[in-house]
Amino acid sequence: MSALPMSPLASIGFRWLMLYRICTLFSYQIVAVTVGWHVYELTRDPWSLGLIGLAEVIPFFCVAPFSGYLVDHLPRRKLGAAACAVLALNALVLALVAGDVIPLRGLWPIYLVIAIGGVARSFLGPVHNALFARVLRRDQFGRGASIGSVVFQAGLVLGPAIGGVLVGAAGKWAAYGLSTVFALVAAGALLCMPVSEPAQQQQRGPVFASIAEGLRFVFGHQILLAALALDMFAVLFGGAISLAPAFIKDVLHAGPEALGILRGAPALGSVAAALWLARHPLQANAGRIMLVAVACFGACMIGFGLSTAFWLSVLFLLLSGVFDGVSVVLRSTVLQLSTPDEMRGRVSSVNSIFISSSNELGAFYAGSMARLLGLVPSVVLGGFVTMGVVGITAWKAPRLRKLDLRELQ
Repeated sequence: MSALPMSPLASIGFRWLMLYRICTLFSYQIVAVTVGWHVYELTRDPWSLGLIGLAEVIPFFCVAPFSGYLVDHLPRRKLGAAACAVLALNALVLALVAGDVIPLRGLWPIYLVIAIGGVARSFLGPVHNALFARVLRRDQFGRGASIGSVVFQAGLVLGPAIGGVLVGAAGKWAAYGLSTVFALVAAGALLCMPVSEPAQQQQRGPVFASIAEGLRFVFGHQILLAALALDMFAVLFGGAISLAPAFIKDVLHAGPEALGILRGAPALGSVAAALWLARHPLQANAGRIMLVAVACFGACMIGFGLSTAFWLSVLFLLLSGVFDGVSVVLRSTVLQLSTPDEMRGRVSSVNSIFISSSNELGAFYAGSMARLLGLVPSVVLGGFVTMGVVGITAWKAPRLRKLDLRELQ
């Protein structure tokens, strides 16, 4: 049987969607690496790195429920293109700051730009997930999710590497400038995408009632809720990668190019896991495998925190990405199979609150704990807490522990 007719890549709309996804990732990840280096270069304080995450997560968290509602009720492509335009403008402002065209007085302008970016980024995931269901048939969702995971992780690998190399070779302004270009390309990809969006709903319920409907769906779906909570707390307490600039300067004694490698190592491991899972999809014992993978992720964070050798640190982060990749693919598959089409925006926004915001909260937690306990102890403690979260989830969520993905198909 030929696999070509069933391949998601045969869909032109899906290819444009993947271009949008990887370009937004490139734009965001280049800024994340560059602004972390920029701020730590100015302050030499891990606490300032944690504040970067806090500056983004607060507006993201506040706006995400409303962005999901808007994605379910307004043209998705236009909303996504507008969000990309904001990301482009933000990166351009940071480039002007880094090039001393705009004088920097204190760090508040950088944190303000990051906060605005958090608002824009709250639309990216819901737009992607809603359009995903419009460019593929349901029988293509599984393979499409695997390909999307590979693209996502590839963006996480290449984005930090590109940012780190550019900072070292051409300066911070060049990295910010390239981020602007990627965001504009992402906006163009959405506007060029051939897709039939659903007609705008004739009957719209009250905004807060509609948002509450999405929340009730997630919190009433035991397996989906447990999978999201497990991933959220693992990222929250195991978010050591946000402290990479401090580890590079104070523990590993390397430069910005090494920062790009360190930031990209987890995503490289995740790409390897996603590629393997695309050829060998998990079904039976999926829940147990997810729990074991997250526990191993926590163990890798402990190893990273204790390492003083650069390539050993890279290895631990690479392995952490492999285990995280398994968790991400399983969570994404559960999300796509469980969500009704008319609620994809709202459910995706809840997913974003659980997962995306936990990255920034994890960065704030890591920076705060590093200030209180020291750089290495904070990372080691986070790894142990992550493993504890796995034990509690396995105890409190038996349906996730016994999950077979065929039950959701």
